[in-house]
Amino acid sequence: MKPAPFAYAKARSVEDALRLLREHGEGARLLAGGQSLIATLNMRLSSPAILIDLNEIAALSGIALRDGDVVIGAMTRHAEVQQSDIVASHAPLVAAAMPHVGHAAIRNRGTIGGSIAFADPAAELPACLLALGGRVEIAGATGTRMVAADDYFRGLYETAVGADEVLTAIRLPAATPASRFGFLEFPRRHGDYAMAGLAATARADGASLKDVRLAYFGVGMTPVRARKAEAALAGGDVEAAVTALVSDLDPPDDIQASGAVKRHLAGVLLRRVTAQMDARIESAHDGGKA
Repeated sequence: MKPAPFAYAKARSVEDALRLLREHGEGARLLAGGQSLIATLNMRLSSPAILIDLNEIAALSGIALRDGDVVIGAMTRHAEVQQSDIVASHAPLVAAAMPHVGHAAIRNRGTIGGSIAFADPAAELPACLLALGGRVEIAGATGTRMVAADDYFRGLYETAVGADEVLTAIRLPAATPASRFGFLEFPRRHGDYAMAGLAATARADGASLKDVRLAYFGVGMTPVRARKAEAALAGGDVEAAVTALVSDLDPPDDIQASGAVKRHLAGVLLRRVTAQMDARIESAHDGGKA
């Protein structure tokens, strides 16, 4: 299929993009990597009056360690993140997730901002943002604001970014020696969206895990924090945490799997991801690199 006709404009700066959004209103859509948008255009699930291309805005790209945060510009390609030494050292959860994001061709073109703005509930990076307790930087007519990940995801493909705003970067707390993480997913084939996935972070406190954050993806309308399971896991009881998922998660049936299967997979993921984090604690105690 072919998309419905639309106009096209290339923004030269964030301010230019904001101006174009104000001028064209609800008929405008932002074009970043296009890995999701182009497909919806071709299937006529989206019919914008105008596409505003962000690809010439150099200020929206790059990765830096700043004020204790890993700052990733919205137009930074997945492949750049995957190859980044800063991300590997200071945001290892994201580094672990990147090979699972689509395929190499998608990672070469897709962008971090595009993934977070589109907010597919089965995507890896929104869950990583939530697990890390990161923040989203959003530019608008009145300036730039920060939105915590816990407040960012509003509903199915719905976020805190307004129709007249541009997501400009994400900020992730840099890992410390006590930081622990785990990441796993169950796709039907590598590169497919996950039937269920889990991004997890915690702080090592002796042989225990504290400040646990469990962000599931593929099991709801948004990435979902399993808060009762978090509390049980922080108390050292993995099986109680798995049992708590019954009240934490209510996955819908879909073409991938039934809700019951997804909930079962969520428990399997929790056991395995906890083992990953525990192994890193043991490695640290043995003097290895956690």
